[in-house]
Amino acid sequence: MEITPTVEQQALIRDAIASGRLHRPEEAMQEALSLWEERERRRLQILANVEQAQALLARGEGRTINSREELSRLADDIKRRGQARFAAEQNASK
Repeated sequence: MEITPTVEQQALIRDAIASGRLHRPEEAMQEALSLWEERERRRLQILANVEQAQALLARGEGRTINSREELSRLADDIKRRGQARFAAEQNASK
């Protein structure tokens, strides 16, 4: 497969080579593909999480947030429970 970078991308690659960050133009392609693969893995994980959340809601589990006020209350509740759990773990380890 042959890929031709844009003029701007070629300049970016030349600058990276000149600065010593890369040694060969192929390294730029390898890095770009690695970043793309990682982004695709994250995207697929997000989609799987959304599907899981939708399934939970369809079963009547979970909670739907309809306002900033509800979101703020939920965040406060989560923070309170987390702090309580942390304090309990600290007391248990003494």
